[in-house]
Amino acid sequence: MGEVVLIEKEESKINKDVVELICSVKNYDWGRIGENSQVARLYSLNSGLEKIDGNIPYAEFWMGTHDSGPSFVRSNIESDDEKVGLSSETSNNNKTLKSWISENPHVLGDKVVQKWGTDLPFLFKVLSVSKALSIQAHPDKELAKVLNESNPSDYRDGNHKPEMALAITPFEALCGFITLQELKDVLLNVPEIIELVGSVAAEPLLSAKEEDGEKKTKPLLRSIFTILMSASKDLVSEMVSKMKDRLTAESKVKQLTEKEQLVLRLEKQYPADVGVISAFFFNYVKLNPGEALYLDANEPHAYIFGECVECMATSDNVVRAGLTPKYRDVKTLCSMLTYKQGLPEILHGVPLNQYTKRYTPPFDEFEVDFCLLPEGESVMFPEVEGPSIFLFTTGDGTLHTFSLTSAAEDVIRDGLVLFVPSGTKIVISASSATGLQLYRAGVNKRHFKPRILSYILQLTGDPDSKKMMFLRAFEKHNMENENKEFDKKHGLTWHVLSVTISVPKYMELLFEDFWR
Repeated sequence: MGEVVLIEKEESKINKDVVELICSVKNYDWGRIGENSQVARLYSLNSGLEKIDGNIPYAEFWMGTHDSGPSFVRSNIESDDEKVGLSSETSNNNKTLKSWISENPHVLGDKVVQKWGTDLPFLFKVLSVSKALSIQAHPDKELAKVLNESNPSDYRDGNHKPEMALAITPFEALCGFITLQELKDVLLNVPEIIELVGSVAAEPLLSAKEEDGEKKTKPLLRSIFTILMSASKDLVSEMVSKMKDRLTAESKVKQLTEKEQLVLRLEKQYPADVGVISAFFFNYVKLNPGEALYLDANEPHAYIFGECVECMATSDNVVRAGLTPKYRDVKTLCSMLTYKQGLPEILHGVPLNQYTKRYTPPFDEFEVDFCLLPEGESVMFPEVEGPSIFLFTTGDGTLHTFSLTSAAEDVIRDGLVLFVPSGTKIVISASSATGLQLYRAGVNKRHFKPRILSYILQLTGDPDSKKMMFLRAFEKHNMENENKEFDKKHGLTWHVLSVTISVPKYMELLFEDFWR
């Protein structure tokens, strides 16, 4: 059995700066219907809404400060309206998390405030996907600002939106462009694409070679993809119908490929849509529960099916071009994409302890922890320099919080969402026979680490020399001294945190964290 944590209670209330959140729900038409949706279950438990409507889709559960789906800080006194769920700022007793943070900026930590101001830099979600989301990409900061200023009704903020999806169930997505060879195979085996774009546009890509490099192949891919996405509705409708008939006939005499089967599924959901045929251009990715993929700005993708936890920079900017009844901005999407080719990186999580894994994308705004805690066991989340949001999805237990000024205890239940301030230690104990499952979103640890690489870059421009100097510097440093200054002869102060693991492993972790 787990170790019992003994602390002094404070009137059985959560630490005064650890606040419970009432979160927002989105009923987009691609969401799962009624009780089949994890989003519906969590929203019902979180809001106190006793009955789930079995006739509407529950697509997204939002935890954060974005104005399009704000979370509210639950007050000590609840009105009857709050007990059946909160959907607007009309409550007299609750204020938005955004406004509460602006009144209490210390909860973010100094380094977070210095970079992002008095707002939460990440947005945390749960998605329940029944049918495909749009073919889309998210703009970088520069483009987001331009889009927001020119078209604020469709692009509601000026921030970028890198994101990560962590599968709860088996999860399907289209993500990034396939390789050059795979693309050639598509052009040779999907005649409807040639009819749409024309042989003149297709021929240069068919003739391209791997040794030509990205400089030559990217413009070719961009050209043919733009022509495809810009084709007339009538021609697209004709070619999608023709492709459907061909694949249906072929399925009676042979096994269709996974991508061909997917395209037929998409056609049922979005008949005569250019997104159906453009799916051939993208990687078809299947995540197992516990696997994650991350997406940088200007990368095309579409979630297809399944349920996931999603975290992103605080933004709701989406540039769409297919598989959607919503506003399409084909010109912007085709011009903004990076046209990188190849499979995305799949994250499996790095164990923090026997119960917890951390998923760390290459973005400063966020990281996600997943914890599966057996009955009777306890786990500690040490204090960090930034804020966190904890989502408890399954099971009951006890939560102990510790800060510089107080300690407290409270009961954990399904659907509980907590905002935890910077500098707060959390100890969680599971009491359910089936254990306890939770997710934590927080600011990426890399934001709080010294940028060692920037020091190296000032000393040499040679890649090999950079690596050698990196290694030699750490070999000479006493790794057991915390925040020790050295190498001042170059006019810089270099801080290195104490380390207790071996030098080779430390080197490996440093490269992983800083060599980006």
